[in-house]
Order: sequence, then C-alpha cells, then structure tokens
Amino acid sequence: MERYRVSPVTVTRALAQLAAEGLVVTRPGAGAFRAEPRTAAPDTGDTSWQEVALSADTATELVPRAVDASGVLVTLAAPPPGVIEFNGGYLHPSLQPERALAAALARAGRRPGAWGRPPTDGLPELREWFAREIGGSVTAADLLVTAGGQSAITTALRALAPPGTPVLVESPTYPGMLAVARAAGLRPVPVPTDAEGVRPELLEAAFRATGARVLVCQPLFQNPTGAVLGPERRREVLRIARAAGAFVVEDDFARRLVHEDAPPLPAPLAAEDPDGVVVHVCSLTKATSPSLRVGALAARGPVLERLRAIQVVDSFFVPRPLQEAALELVGSPAWHRHQRAVAQELRSRRGLLAGALADQLPAFALPHIPYGGHHLWLRLPDGVPEAALVAGALRAGVAVAPGRPYFCAEPPAGHIRLSFAGVAGPTEIAEGVRRLRTAVDELNP
Repeated sequence: MERYRVSPVTVTRALAQLAAEGLVVTRPGAGAFRAEPRTAAPDTGDTSWQEVALSADTATELVPRAVDASGVLVTLAAPPPGVIEFNGGYLHPSLQPERALAAALARAGRRPGAWGRPPTDGLPELREWFAREIGGSVTAADLLVTAGGQSAITTALRALAPPGTPVLVESPTYPGMLAVARAAGLRPVPVPTDAEGVRPELLEAAFRATGARVLVCQPLFQNPTGAVLGPERRREVLRIARAAGAFVVEDDFARRLVHEDAPPLPAPLAAEDPDGVVVHVCSLTKATSPSLRVGALAARGPVLERLRAIQVVDSFFVPRPLQEAALELVGSPAWHRHQRAVAQELRSRRGLLAGALADQLPAFALPHIPYGGHHLWLRLPDGVPEAALVAGALRAGVAVAPGRPYFCAEPPAGHIRLSFAGVAGPTEIAEGVRRLRTAVDELNP
C-alpha cells in the first residue's frame, strides 16, 4: 500500500487475482507467498480423430443436428472498442436497474435458507408472481422457473417435437430459436408474417402440408418485425393449432419492454387458452440484465410433466440465490420505477432512431414502427447487398445485425436490425446512423 499508494481494497483484489492465476498462494495466519514455478505446458495432442467421430454421428440422422450459434453471437459478441452497438440484444448498462439489482441480491443473500436447495419447479412465491403476470386462470401449479427464456425454449422444443420432425416458425423470426430447433434435429418450416403477425391462412396450410405439431410464435412485439398479433388472428391461431392437434409455443419475451406511448397490451395467449394448447415462455432478463437469467414455462396437462422431467435432467434447478434476488427485485418499489423509466426511455430512443433514419437513409424501408421492444427492422433498397453493408458498417464504426439469420429459408430481400436499447444514448444513436450512412455511401459512390 505504501509503495504504490493504493488502498487496502486494491491490494486485496490484486492478491486475489494473483492467487486465481496460480502465481501466489495464501496461507491463513501467515500471509501470501510466491507459488512454486509452473511446469512446462503439456503436449497439446492430436485431436484430428474427432472430425471422423463427430461426422459419423450424423450419418444415420434424418435431419442432422446443426449447432450453429452464429445468428445468436451477432447480438452477444461485444464489438471492438469505439464501435457503436446497434446489434445488441439487451439494455445498455445505463438502462439496467443495477442499484436495485445489487440491493435485491444483498437482501436475497441474507434470507434464511437462501443458499439451500430450492424446489425443482422453482420457489412457490416466484411461480405465483409469474402466474399473476400471465393472468387468466394460470396458477403457480402450471409454472416452472427456468434459467431465462432461451433455456425455456430449448426445453419446450425438446419436449414437444421428436428429432426429424417439422416445427412451424414465423418468417422472419428469432435466430436463437432457429438454432435451438436445428440443434435438436428439427426442421423449421417458415410461415410468412405481415404487420399483424403470422398469417392464419398460410398457417393452416402449413399445418396441413407438413403434419407439424408445434408452432413457435411471438405474438407481442415480434422479433425482428415488432408486429403485434391482431385480436382476430389470436383467436384464429389458437383455433387452427387446436384443430391440428398442435402446440403453440408462445415466446412472450418483450412484454416488459413496452414503450410509454403504447395502448393497453393484449393478454398472453396462455391466458385465453383453457385447453393446454399454449406453452408459454417469459423472462425477466430482457427488462433487467443479461445476467438475471430467470424465466418461466407455463403449461397445462400431461405436457407439463414432460417439461418438468427434461428441465430436471438438464439442469436440476435454477440457483436459489438468483430466484431469491428476482423475488426481491419484483417485490420492491424500485421495480415499478424501473419499468416506467425504461418505457419512457425506449419511446424516446425509438423516435430518435426512426427520425435519424428518415433523414439520413430515406431509401431504407421501415414498414412498421413498434410500440414495444428494443429495435427497428429495415428492408434494404434494391442494389444494396446485405453482407457488404454489414461489413462496411463495422469498418465505419457501427455494428448492425444482418437480416439473413432471421430467415430459415431464402429471404425475400436484404434486411438489417438496429437496436436502440443497447447504445449509450441519443448522441450515439445520431452518430451511429451517420456512420451507417457513410457505409452506404461507400457502397454507392
């Protein structure tokens, strides 16, 4: 401390880091000492045999399992320093309730039994909270607490569709779900959407043509289009699925990302489904922090036992401290203040981004401006190649999400998705659009 003029906290952290790296060892009551010199690095070996072994696994599969995370990593990988993140999938740290989360985690850690084993279905109080949020006649008995929405979708698809079978998906749709389906050996079959969500007449035809028993959809603020399934279509989707003897996996990921100027939101499909057609997926992650991976699966009937069995086999349970922290957060006054602040900020950012695009890139089609979610979906003008634009934008200092991963078949045109939630604020939004304009100009000198 005296030599480097630093605080005791800094020295303690430095020693902890050195111990984690194996450079020092600590002995209680004696101090910290230099560790023994490390031995030479072991031989890396020859792993080329794995190419044959891994390829042989797919030889007899009707639909080879393809684990392709590229569409997901577009929104998870941090771009280089100085690059504006229009490709993000989460709230910027300035929008996350960091102080409320820290306080909730501290309170949770002091709860009696907080570090014990939780019920495999999840804490009863947390399941009750999720059930109230879904509404209708959904109860805590219909709920499983999951490690976020992605985990819930994975469990649902494994439970509902055997490998080699088709699963109907919206077109375009969330790349993470497509990756899960393909990794499970399923065949995603696209059903086109428009400004009011999935088109019922094409959905009915797809069920009839494929014999599929599962539809995955996002009725509220669909990713990437932002569409909201209209009232009549909601009834039609449930009727068509029920007639086909099929399940509807409802990914309600963006309900807590509603904008301040939104009209009253429709209830989840699960709240209007007494027959167990809907398997509902929701999460706290998008509205809080990427690391608060707490979500829920809701289902009725025999399928719930299958969902429960798969989740237990895969992960046992969601860590209790995380569940306790989630309970502390949603039960505090800070939760409602956070939701109001996010709704106001998302509305403002959406307007700023839409205005900047109209001013700087008027040829880019923006067919729908959503009143929820965290992004805008743009159709590129004819003659602007998607891959070249994405690469050029990154060179210009702005990262955007390409549209191709959102389609499970050939896309009708080039698209990009721009997130306004993952940037620092208005200045970055304006600068990001300016850099994107620079990339476009370089493609069309």
